Amino acid sequence: MIFDNSKVRRQDRLLDEARAREILASAEYGFLSMVDTEGKPYGVPLNFVWDGQESIYFHCSTEGKKIYILECSDYVSFCVVGNVNRLPSQFTTEYESIILECEVTIPTYDEERMYALELFLKKYAPNDVDLGMKLAHKSSYRTGVVRLDIISWSGKCKKVK
Repeated sequence: MIFDNSKVRRQDRLLDEARAREILASAEYGFLSMVDTEGKPYGVPLNFVWDGQESIYFHCSTEGKKIYILECSDYVSFCVVGNVNRLPSQFTTEYESIILECEVTIPTYDEERMYALELFLKKYAPNDVDLGMKLAHKSSYRTGVVRLDIISWSGKCKKVK
């Protein structure tokens, strides 16, 4: 996983890697951008978890437009937004964002799928992990999990003085 801000056009607005990692670990949702088999763009907001290493996971249905596109795709883009502060009187907005280039994998092993679902529970329902895992095991046959392996990523921010 390579953090690389060298291609960010506004070099005066770079987000450092430490803050980018905080955003990736704590943000509630991100935006998945894909291209379908006809070359048409398709994007969806979704909850996600980062494994703290090189992969992002999200869960979804085992069928539908998103999963169909992902089964045909090797690569996607994923965007996560950190803090945002509108400054109407200055006609601008402060923001933080990261953009990740990722390789798509749809895990087939139950161990990895359960690992991802446990990460979700620890992030979104930390007081109910045990109950959540019991429910996850019961419904695992109808729960899709997708892994995005991060190839490269960058971060940008705007702070107003």
